[in-house]
Parts: sequence; structure tokens; C-alpha cells
Amino acid sequence: MTSSIKTIIMMLFLVVTLQSCNQDPTLQSFYVDSELAPGFTSLDVPISLLKIDEAVLDEEQKEAYESVDKLSLVAFVAEEENKEQMEIEYAKVQTILKNPKYEELMRGGNSTDGKFVIKCVGDGENVDEFIVLGNSQETGFAVIRIIGDDMNFSKIMKLASMLDENSIEETQLKEFAKIFQ
Repeated sequence: MTSSIKTIIMMLFLVVTLQSCNQDPTLQSFYVDSELAPGFTSLDVPISLLKIDEAVLDEEQKEAYESVDKLSLVAFVAEEENKEQMEIEYAKVQTILKNPKYEELMRGGNSTDGKFVIKCVGDGENVDEFIVLGNSQETGFAVIRIIGDDMNFSKIMKLASMLDENSIEETQLKEFAKIFQ
């Protein structure tokens, strides 16, 4: 009787342990697998590299700036000979982003110039990660992760518009911006 109880407990423990191991691909594993793979380029940029003069920021923009820790990018550069591989890699990212933990915030673009989708992990005022996935048949696709603590989408958008108005090209991120041209 005692050995049956021990066996049942061990089986239960084994089932719980196996259930807790999630084998689904993650965005982080995609980044790690892709950063040195042929056709890919990657870049991690701490937010401090933006060198934004905080004196020109309003309160919401300053909060947004301080809530972002870094930007991570992985991009697949399309060439004639790797179009099939690009489709495979893009499908992997789309599958990962179908996970319900990634909430869709915005989508746009067109089939001629390219499309994008913005998703997040978190809710409302407590977003820990924004994901921007953009693709174009001509140039490839890119996944940008904006990683921080307690970020707010509307404040981040105000900060982004300020960066656009002040031309991000003039900052230390010229190389980062070139990827999207």
C-alpha cells in the first residue's frame, strides 16, 4: 500500500514537472537562434545611446524615455537567392506572435510598401515589452523589441513622434535607422 502511494505521488510529480516544461518557441529563442544565422542582422541598443536632451521632453515623453531600457532588433535581409528562407523565418515569427500573451495594439501598411504590426506583453500602464514586426517582400522583415518596465503605449508613441520630428538620423543611431530605409 505504501509503495503504491509513493508510486502515485512520483507519477503525479513527474506529470506536473513535464507539464511545466514549455517547449513552444519564444521570441527570445528566435533572437538567439537568428542573430548569427545567414541572412540575418541583429543589434541591441541601450536607450542611453539615443542621447536625447531630456530638457526638450515634456513630462509624458520623459516618463516614456525613462521606462525604456533597450531596443533589440533582428532583421532578415531579402535577396533573390534567399526568398524561400525568408518566408520560412517570417512564418516562425508569426507563429510565435500568435501566442495569446502578445496582445495586438496596432497594424498597418500595405502589400506594396510593406506591412507592420505592433504587439505588447503586459497591460495598459504596465507593459514590459513592445514588439514591432515589419515586413516587405522587397527588403525582408525586422522584429524590434522595445524592452523596459511599466511602459505606456500612448506615452511611447508621443516619444516616437518627438524623435521623428527631431530626426533620429542626427542621433547616434544612424546605423540603426539605415536598416529601415
